[in-house]
Amino acid sequence: MSTEPETTEEVEPGTPGAGATADPQDVDTDTDTDADTDTDAAAVTDAVEGGAETEGAADAAKLSEAEAELAAQRLERERIERRKAEKQGPIAAGTKLSGTAADLLAAVRAVESGEKPVATAFREPEPTPRRAVAPEPVPRPQPVAAPAETSAAPAPEAAAVRAVLVEGGAPDTLAPGALAALGEGADGRLREDPWQLLRVAGVRPEQADGFARALLGAECRPDDERRGRAVTVWLLEQAALAGHTALDAPALTAALAQRAVPDPDAAVQSALAEGDALVFQDALDTAPPAQEEGAEESEERPVRVLIGLERYALAEESLADGLARVMNSVPKTDGSADGWEQAAASATRSAAELIRTVAGHGLVLHTGGHASQAEAAALLHAARGLGLRGWAATHTPSGRDDCTARMARYDLADGSSGDAGDGPVTGVATVAGLLSGTEGPGRDAEGAFDLDLLVVLDAPQLDVETAAMLAESLPDGARLVLSGDPGVLWSAGPGRVFADLLAARVCPQVASRTPDPGPVGELVSGVGIGELNQVEAPGKEVVIVPVRDAGEAVHRTVQLVADSVPRAIGIPAEQTQVITPGHGGAVGTRALNSALKERLNPGPGRFGGFDPGDRVAHSPAPGRTTVGHVVKADADGLHLECSGLPVVVPKERVEQSVRHGWALTAHQAVGLRWPAAVVVLPGDAAAALTRPWVYTAFGRAERHLSVVHGVEQALQRAVAEVPQKPRTTRLPALLKAQVPAAG
Repeated sequence: MSTEPETTEEVEPGTPGAGATADPQDVDTDTDTDADTDTDAAAVTDAVEGGAETEGAADAAKLSEAEAELAAQRLERERIERRKAEKQGPIAAGTKLSGTAADLLAAVRAVESGEKPVATAFREPEPTPRRAVAPEPVPRPQPVAAPAETSAAPAPEAAAVRAVLVEGGAPDTLAPGALAALGEGADGRLREDPWQLLRVAGVRPEQADGFARALLGAECRPDDERRGRAVTVWLLEQAALAGHTALDAPALTAALAQRAVPDPDAAVQSALAEGDALVFQDALDTAPPAQEEGAEESEERPVRVLIGLERYALAEESLADGLARVMNSVPKTDGSADGWEQAAASATRSAAELIRTVAGHGLVLHTGGHASQAEAAALLHAARGLGLRGWAATHTPSGRDDCTARMARYDLADGSSGDAGDGPVTGVATVAGLLSGTEGPGRDAEGAFDLDLLVVLDAPQLDVETAAMLAESLPDGARLVLSGDPGVLWSAGPGRVFADLLAARVCPQVASRTPDPGPVGELVSGVGIGELNQVEAPGKEVVIVPVRDAGEAVHRTVQLVADSVPRAIGIPAEQTQVITPGHGGAVGTRALNSALKERLNPGPGRFGGFDPGDRVAHSPAPGRTTVGHVVKADADGLHLECSGLPVVVPKERVEQSVRHGWALTAHQAVGLRWPAAVVVLPGDAAAALTRPWVYTAFGRAERHLSVVHGVEQALQRAVAEVPQKPRTTRLPALLKAQVPAAG
């Protein structure tokens, strides 16, 4: 493994970020996929883990951030101090909601996945553009559908909600979100219970308190039952952002106390009584003590009391029911066992084991690295030969294309084409496309998928709601294979479906014996078992670049992407991806993207901060990221090309769903791979590193991996000692109640 950069050029005095004092890293936690880390979700997670509150505040200068970002953050800190001072005095009637409309919108965007700093309004291109506009792709692009909260509402109802918001000092731009969250009569609900504003994405308790003070005046009290109930629901929603589907009751009451709720137990009981939350009692896994013959029965087994939102409770119960149905139903008749055995005999060792296991079971878990996906392709090919309609579903469009190429190699080997004329149709779709009906086999008359076998790749990325929809959509007798790498980061949404199923041991599990190739694969495999090994890299497949500070880290990263990797390895900059632990800080995605844009595609950013040719990360929904580039902008919005498909993002959605994509977080990059990856580990990111994060980041490289290393021994310590952050879920208990363990 080389430990020297391709060039020995020293950091220049003018290097972006050099010598800057970085703020605490806005880290890429398991809740931060397309949005900056939400400190409230982190606080709830800490309460669950018994740790201290992690909300930090630093007033250090941010030389690497844009001026607008600096100004917004300074205003936020000043506002926090003013609020603390105001809370010590009497509550004044008519007090306005703290903060400006721009600041509230910034909070909304931070939660909903906006990365860019608060920017100026989306500007149209000049009459004479600086560069030629790329021609429009042949397929006519369709505008990206805006989220439900941005849909148009009846004018009178929207006007009534805006009036209430303005009266309470809140920005009227929150009206669409309030209408989506509260439904018909939203204005009346806000007047009756101002803390219902917390149901709007991005609104925080202190902002809802200010709104309530403005509407209620002297009647606004911290011990108001409505406030306790609303904060309880808000905390459960923040926990969901952190990946939990429910919270232990003690953790929830502790978080309520931190939010100045005088009687946390009463607040929880009020939320339960109103149906805003549900309570569950799950038996603990402690074995009952042995009883002497003739002794009376012992007391009931201890239980764990959990509080959760109905949405995720129903999803977990539906998922458990659906998986139990798949496991207990008789697989569709598909010829004799000899046919499966013949298919297995012609496959590789690992693929043969998978084929034999799927032949006799409705649900199978398949684990392995990226190379193991060849076994899933072999299974689909075998199923097609047996007359089964088999489909694969991937997390990303690039994963779909990769799996399609693997299956095509099998078709070329035996001369088939995969079309209906050669037998049952097989194919690959994205999970989102399969569920929406835009991809895949379609549905039968009963609404189930029109297939006999479904192989879900990237299974660790399934959140509980998506997994439940997939399980519900399977027809009776269909087989389901969940395949993925258990070492990568978990899903962006709540739950840890794949990990829960592996731990529950309710169905067969097949571990791939196919290693990922080359020095990068060897390094990643070691990380997966907690070892950071030095690997032989004769072709400079793995390069370690030590750095001293944030400025040098930025400089070396740009140098690697723009010069060293293309020159020494032969991989162009457009095929190299930078991965860093967080969005903020002196070496976060914002700072790195700014420096990389200046070097690789300089421009004024006339289209909402973007120029034609900019690499971007588009997040059409939370937890989903596609990488592409800017084509042009016009009255319809920002035109992108993502995974070879044209996409138009409306102007009002650009700041929320599009950001520069030369640098991504590991959560954004999961499910994607590039010929080369540059993983940046600045010194202030040491506390954010975990084994799954390192495993995921390093595993994004196919041929070459450069590590910009500034964390010293923290990297080795994270790989050896820091596991994935735990998540509280109910799926294991629900599965054990329905299906006996497979042993």
